Amino acid sequence: MALDDGEFRLKSDEALERLHDALVRASEMHGFESDFGGALTVEFEDPPTKFVVSPNAPVKQIWISAHLKSYKLEWDAARESFILPETGQTLSEVVSSAVSRRLGQTVTLNA
Repeated sequence: MALDDGEFRLKSDEALERLHDALVRASEMHGFESDFGGALTVEFEDPPTKFVVSPNAPVKQIWISAHLKSYKLEWDAARESFILPETGQTLSEVVSSAVSRRLGQTVTLNA
């Protein structure tokens, strides 16, 4: 079942808030910054890099821009999570993988 506009807004806001909280906890150990103001950003210093995670309401997806690539996650009602259809990874797993790749070390996000 597809989400209506209100449900998408609620689910995407909740997912991004949980992800931001997990990123803030991880940033203290791994030396990057995260900010959330409608879109969630993850910034690294050396070399300067920015990942962006944002809801795309018209298509009811969460989009991630990281490593010169775009990931489009869709709501999976059975898993109660936004999922990358190609891999089955959750939002936190996709971002965790991108951050880990950028830092060259494993970063686990429990969002």
